[in-house]
Amino acid sequence: MSVEELIHHCKNGDRKAQEHLYRNYAGVLYGICLKYSRNKAEAEDSLHDCFMTIYEKIDQYTSKGSFEGWIKRIAVNTVLQKYRKEEPLNLAHENIEDDVSVDIDNNDVCLQTLLGYIRELPGKYRTTFNLFVLDGYTHKEIGELLGTSAGTSKSNLARARLLLKERIETKVFQSIIGIVLMLGKLFMIPFESI
Repeated sequence: MSVEELIHHCKNGDRKAQEHLYRNYAGVLYGICLKYSRNKAEAEDSLHDCFMTIYEKIDQYTSKGSFEGWIKRIAVNTVLQKYRKEEPLNLAHENIEDDVSVDIDNNDVCLQTLLGYIRELPGKYRTTFNLFVLDGYTHKEIGELLGTSAGTSKSNLARARLLLKERIETKVFQSIIGIVLMLGKLFMIPFESI
């Protein structure tokens, strides 16, 4: 069944077509939900909400632009809507320059670890980081999506990058200490002399 046929059947309330739509796009949308959620359970709840919204609003899809792009936008908006209700996304004014960049010097951090660190960020920082870095939104667009200013978006992004850098540096330092302690035990060097 083509995407156009699938959409047509879903617009007519066909349950089999809705199930087919779910099977085709659940993986992609779950990835988006997971990226903006604190944990898997929250992402699963958001995925459910996304599909409920898609089924409700599928009549509004006008075949302008890709269908996948349309449902991805619904996924992002669904998750962000939850956070707008849950926690304020404004940050107290801070004097952070417009184009703050924090370089993460250590290239040895695996993608899975980095994604875990991103997921551990506080909601406002995680959301801004994902929207800007991973999804390519501008600070103006992020401000509009989150009901804040572009300046707040920039500030939240700078804070997110700082927190990620600190987390990575802490992990690297802990690894080095672990290696030194292991070598000390291996060569029977007392800890006090290290």
